[in-house]
Amino acid sequence: MISKKIVDTINAQINEELFSSYLYLSMAAYFENMSLTGFANWMRIQAQEEQFHAMKFFDYLIERGGEVELLAIEKPENKWDSILIAFEETLKHEEHITERINNLVSIAFDEKDYAAQNFLQWYVDEQVEEEAAASQILEQLRFLGENKHGLLMLDREFRTRVFTPPVTA
Repeated sequence: MISKKIVDTINAQINEELFSSYLYLSMAAYFENMSLTGFANWMRIQAQEEQFHAMKFFDYLIERGGEVELLAIEKPENKWDSILIAFEETLKHEEHITERINNLVSIAFDEKDYAAQNFLQWYVDEQVEEEAAASQILEQLRFLGENKHGLLMLDREFRTRVFTPPVTA
């Protein structure tokens, strides 16, 4: 049986993942308004991934007999001072999510919930990838500085990104 503490923490994480999706959609709109459709596409795909993460938690709670409680989603920012700042915020947000996942793992360990520990390992690995991707883009943007040709090339590259549901098993 899944503990109330884990149910409550997973419900809070569902909210975090849905907020992440909302934040990245807001960033997509920001980039669309700048006519950077590749950057917007990258963020739309990121939003889809976060929605997938939320639903994975949602389904897990149901499978374990826990009660899903959807919480209010906070309104995200909708303007940034630059592309660089938007991606600094992206990395900062992914680091926050990593901290939340690590906290969930600690709770599962304390509760001796081995099924939850096993389930959460996928998220631990996923967060390594999420932080690495955001960090890489951030470093590329820092390298490019104000080079508009380089930004347009990066924008063109980001247009090719597609959502592929992650392998979860």
